[in-house]
Amino acid sequence: MAAVLLLTACGTQRADGADGATPTGPIPWTTGQPSRVTAARLADDQRTLTLTAQVPDGSHPCVRALKAVVTDTENNTVWVQITFSSPSGDRSSGCTRERSASTRVRLPRPLGNQKLVVDHDNQFTTDGATLPALRLCGELGCHPPATGCTSASYDQALIAADAPAHTYRDAEHCDGTWLVLDFSWPTGPVCGDTTATPAGCSSRLGDRWFFRAEPAGWAAITSSATGGCAAVRRAEPAFPTALCEGLAPLSPSLHPSYPPPSPTGR
Repeated sequence: MAAVLLLTACGTQRADGADGATPTGPIPWTTGQPSRVTAARLADDQRTLTLTAQVPDGSHPCVRALKAVVTDTENNTVWVQITFSSPSGDRSSGCTRERSASTRVRLPRPLGNQKLVVDHDNQFTTDGATLPALRLCGELGCHPPATGCTSASYDQALIAADAPAHTYRDAEHCDGTWLVLDFSWPTGPVCGDTTATPAGCSSRLGDRWFFRAEPAGWAAITSSATGGCAAVRRAEPAFPTALCEGLAPLSPSLHPSYPPPSPTGR
């Protein structure tokens, strides 16, 4: 009965009746997951885990039954899922803001050097952490590749440049401290569509980015489709000419430019 009363208290009017309104009806509470998991702390027993996440908030109660459960342990990884019940799927509930909330879970055994994955895409580790807080890992995992002239390092540079999905590298010019990266990505018809003209994935767009090595990885300086050093040296005068003076302009087919539209009526 208490649950029914709570649902009714969060109801809303709906103007779909013959007289302009129907009786107040319940806003459904549905199961959801946090928009972000921001922190994880491990107690002295190495098993009690406190997780902090962003959950819905508003002028009325917006979250109940917040909990974390261990869903799997394999490949030196502990998987945990956070769930809660909320009416935030219906904006008329007023749950349009967010707040920070915490929940606890007890691990099957001490975390040790295992990796912790929360809600599939948030990774934490004790390695390099300032306990009791665990270290939140980045997009490249808990142990990203060191900056250098390696394939793994170039992949980090593509992330720094916010390259589109399915991007592949066309050329790299690297000395370990500075990097020029040419890359392109498929566009046009759906890949595999044999009836399309041109055939799916046969057309491409591309770009060229310049990077500087920093402790956190490659940092993007600027991008330019032109050849030579002029563009990057304007942005970073210290960029070595040895890496850019021989650069040819990108092919117009990879980096098309479009004239501004003509004024209306001309």
